[in-house]
Amino acid sequence: MSTYDNYPRDLIGYGPTPPHARWPGQARIALQFVLNYEEGGENNVLHGDAASETFLSEIIGAAAFPMRHMSMESLYEYGSRAGLWACHGLKWISYQNVDEATERAHMQEAVQIIRELTGEAPAGWYTGRDSPNTRRLVVEHGGFAYDADYYGDDLPFWEQVAHTGADGTPAVMPHLVVPYTLDTNDMRFAALQGFNSGTQFFDYLKDAFDVLYAEGDPDGLDRPKMLSVGLHCRLVGRPARMAALARFLDYVQGHDSSLMISDIIRGL
Repeated sequence: MSTYDNYPRDLIGYGPTPPHARWPGQARIALQFVLNYEEGGENNVLHGDAASETFLSEIIGAAAFPMRHMSMESLYEYGSRAGLWACHGLKWISYQNVDEATERAHMQEAVQIIRELTGEAPAGWYTGRDSPNTRRLVVEHGGFAYDADYYGDDLPFWEQVAHTGADGTPAVMPHLVVPYTLDTNDMRFAALQGFNSGTQFFDYLKDAFDVLYAEGDPDGLDRPKMLSVGLHCRLVGRPARMAALARFLDYVQGHDSSLMISDIIRGL
């Protein structure tokens, strides 16, 4: 038995034999636009949080204050006022050091809120700042077709997830993972060394599309690809950035065998 037989990370992937996504219409590339609606879920003392939000705003390197941060609040409000979906969690926090019971309870409450508001439970789950327990909790919760807490691939894939079954016994089941991305993502407008203009955003999205489109089988029979584009209302909703997104949409619509689908799982 090798020392590495029980190593939990997969650094090999599918190698030269990638899975076939079987996109509708034999498309050679599918584009997934992920609109992160986070406004109102950020850290805020009004919500019982210890301090104001510091993450992903126009104020890069913002300090956390143990009181209301009016500028930060207004930056987030732009997303909902001017500027669906899989569930993005109840609290917009890091769950790395949150105990399992609390994370499970937050997941259940988030699903219940969406069900009450829309009449339906969310089809997928994305925590973002997840924990080693998150995927197992997604499976144990049940009802999710997939989760998106992974950045290491350009295609959806199935993962065998060990969990505790409904009867309390250990079980393993296949679970669909639809990877997200942090590079073809408007969050880089709010990061050091990120995008400084709409043109930079457009160029980066275009280059990513061109490479994956070229790698995809022209007949959609062998090597179909997927490109995820991360969007946030308060970031891409600014006029100059929205213009860049519109140019990118026009660009991809000028290509045959490209597919923009709102429900990736229908193609699998």
